[in-house]
Parts: sequence; C-alpha cells; structure tokens
Amino acid sequence: MIDNLALAISHGLIALTVWVLLRRPDLDREDSPPPEQDLRKPKGRPRA
Repeated sequence: MIDNLALAISHGLIALTVWVLLRRPDLDREDSPPPEQDLRKPKGRPRA
C-alpha cells in the first residue's frame, strides 16, 4: 500500500510539474538569443 501511494504521489507531482511548464506563455515565443559576449575580455579583477 505504501509503495503504491509513494509512486502515485511522485508521479502525480511530476505530471503536475509538466502540466504547469507546458502552460507557460513564453514557450510559444521565439525571441532572438541574447548577444554573445566578447570572450577575449577577461572578467573580474585584472591579473597582477
């Protein structure tokens, strides 16, 4: 009984998560990707 309950709860939560994620409005938009950063410039503190 406990095994079936644990399986039902875990699979139910996974199904709920998938359902909520599929309802997101930003899944239907194809925005352009963010501009690529210049990888030659080091980030953070300059080296000593």
